This record gives sequence, C-alpha cells and structure tokens, in this order.
Amino acid sequence: EKRTVTQIEKNGYPDSIYINAAKIFQGIHTENNKDRMLVQYGDNSESPMMAFKDEHSRRVSYELAFNALKYQDLLEQILVDSSAYPCYSIPDELTSLLVVMLYDLQDRKFQERKIFDEEELVAEVQEVGQYLYRYITKLAAALARCRIKHDALSIEYFVPETIWKQEQRASALPVCVWINTFKISLEDVIKDLEMKGLTKVESVSDFDPYTFAVDQHCHDVLVFPSSLREELLNLDLFADCKLLLQ
Repeated sequence: EKRTVTQIEKNGYPDSIYINAAKIFQGIHTENNKDRMLVQYGDNSESPMMAFKDEHSRRVSYELAFNALKYQDLLEQILVDSSAYPCYSIPDELTSLLVVMLYDLQDRKFQERKIFDEEELVAEVQEVGQYLYRYITKLAAALARCRIKHDALSIEYFVPETIWKQEQRASALPVCVWINTFKISLEDVIKDLEMKGLTKVESVSDFDPYTFAVDQHCHDVLVFPSSLREELLNLDLFADCKLLLQ
C-alpha cells in the first residue's frame, strides 16, 4: 500500500503544521531591543516537543517557520498597523502562532483556509485563525499601505539583500539525498526512480530535467537537478523515509 505525504497547497496547512512551525519560530525569532519591540512573544525557556506526521510535514513546518522569520519585522508591523495587536484575548505564548499564521494568510492572498479531510483540529490554531479573519480587511490594508510606502511590488522587497542573494544561489544548487540503506538498497532506489521516468547519468554535468546521478564519493547519496525538488519530496520513497533530503 502506497503511503501519502502531507500535500502543500496555497489553501493552507493542517493545524499540526501551524503548531510545529510556531514552536520552531518561537525558538528562532529575533529578539529586538525594548525600544524597537513591537510585540511580545512570551517565554521560550522550555524546549518544545514536536511530533511530525512524516518527513514532508517536518520540512514544511521548518519552511513555514523560516519564512515567518524572514519577514518578522514586516509581519509585526502589519499586526500593529492593523490594530490586530495588542490582542488581549490571545496570550503572549501564542504570538508566534499569530505571526506564523499571518505569514501564511498573506501568502494565500488573504483567502479562506481549507480544512483538510480527517484533520485533527487544534483549539489554539482555530482560535488564532478566527481572530485573524476578524481583522482580515485591516490586515490586507496594512500590508498594502506598507508596500505603497516602500514602492514594493511584493513582500520579497522586504527580504534583506544578503538573504535574497543566498536564496538565489541555493535555489540553483543540485538536490542531494541520502539513501536509507536500512530500508532500501541503491539498486532498488535506482530501479524505482527509473520506473518513474528518471534516467541515471554519470555526473551532474550530464543533467537534463529528469535525470539523476550517484555521488562519485558517497555511493549512498544521489544528486538531482534543482528543478526536481518539489516532485522528489512527493515520492513515496520520501514518505517511507527510504530517501532523506540532505
């Protein structure tokens, strides 16, 4: 029976993704000086426990948390300018969840979030989501004012130039994955990939869109073109942890 992974679309995520992304963000967010502090994040002295459904969910949770981190200053400004913050009905311990869900809300162009079939709802996520929807018009207007003020076509304008250049370089790098040899052999991985339409080549210099190569120094590592990243992560090989993204 083929296993499935959490599907990632522009209509939102399961509640568990938001909770885990908020816990990650709580531990990595930037602590501004008191004179520049717009919002309060509560206490993060305890290391949070996270339970991920699968490897794909883990990756998406971290991706969502780091996207919120990239735009932390902008998201905080939107919350304050829209009068959505301070929000006395939501404790400081949930501010990270508020910021993470706001990032996702604007990424969906402020469209309503889909509730996934058989999804286990989390009370805190439902509460914060409903709170943001009450301010949705003001939040969208605050973002629009900020973009007009800075003559920005998109929020990517607000990413520091050093981070933007790093992301451009990283997006062009080949994708490397480890073969979990406790679960599958190199030969069986190659056979599975070839059945899915990929062709094995000798090196990265021979890459075409649907090709891959075995690392010349580590024979339990495969290398793929960067353009295949999203398709690879949706393979059952990743859902079953037979392949692991490096």
